[in-house]
Amino acid sequence: MSSLSDVPQPVRLGTWPTPLEPMPRLAESLGLGAEDLWVKRDDLVGLGGGGNKIRKLEWLCGAAVAEGATHLVTTGAPQSNHARLTAAAGARLGLETVLVLAGTPDTAAGGNLALDALFGATCVWAGAVDGPGLTAAAEDVASRLRAGGARPAVVPFGGSSALGARGYASCGAELLVQDPGLDTVVVAVGSGGTMAGLVHALGPQRVLGVHCGAVGDPVGTVAALAFELSGVPLPPDSLRLRLDQVGESYGTLTGPVMEALNRVARTEGIVLDPVYTGRAAAGLVAAVADGDITPGRRTVLLHTGGLPGLFGHAGALEATAADLAARSSAY
Repeated sequence: MSSLSDVPQPVRLGTWPTPLEPMPRLAESLGLGAEDLWVKRDDLVGLGGGGNKIRKLEWLCGAAVAEGATHLVTTGAPQSNHARLTAAAGARLGLETVLVLAGTPDTAAGGNLALDALFGATCVWAGAVDGPGLTAAAEDVASRLRAGGARPAVVPFGGSSALGARGYASCGAELLVQDPGLDTVVVAVGSGGTMAGLVHALGPQRVLGVHCGAVGDPVGTVAALAFELSGVPLPPDSLRLRLDQVGESYGTLTGPVMEALNRVARTEGIVLDPVYTGRAAAGLVAAVADGDITPGRRTVLLHTGGLPGLFGHAGALEATAADLAARSSAY
């Protein structure tokens, strides 16, 4: 592992520390004690609508600024929270942002896409490509920018690299100050860097990841990032990582996730998204049901943001519209 003196220092993009708040009504609805369940509000970081990517982008944009970058180039799905926050970071730092997105321009607008436009990002649609194809498309965009005299910095998918994961190593340290006795942090696992950083700070037994379907091998991805961050091999079987909340695909809303969205909103007034935090909450519910999380031990749900994605997700909007119709009255 390289020391902090060997890497560029982060820029300040967020507001820290983020709050750690109790969730007593949700806890009691799950059969836990009122003091057993808390939420780490990384949706309240300030910039760009909030979310976990800001912690990563502080480091990644710090490197870009140190290299004299003029542009940020990154990748994602059409409703990518990472793409939206990269665009916000670019606006804050005076860097042009190019988002290379899977899909086509006829993809439904709204949600994160509306904010991408508001932040002034340029969207390049890569078509129906897989992960390597999307990465190749981003490298092609960066090459064309260089040919035109620009200095692009390519930000990795999801902000997940050893450098980006430093943001969540610092979050783990922040959590230990706020709650030294915490037992388990439950976190959505997309590109893997958030969980890897937490594992680095807290150890693998205190982090429960919930796979969201963004990568093919979440265990290997997290283990590799954790090794790159620390230099110490991490046995993949030491990771606590649930694979049971993906459903048919990354973008498909499942019944347990919709139930978790409703439960959290109706007990605590907190809104989650249907792809990441909704799956994390569904994984939390399942972990209590199967005894992996038990009463009397402190559990923290990491709220990684993603609210705008709710308004760009057709399945979630259909489900809420149907529920609203069922709850409408003649008063």
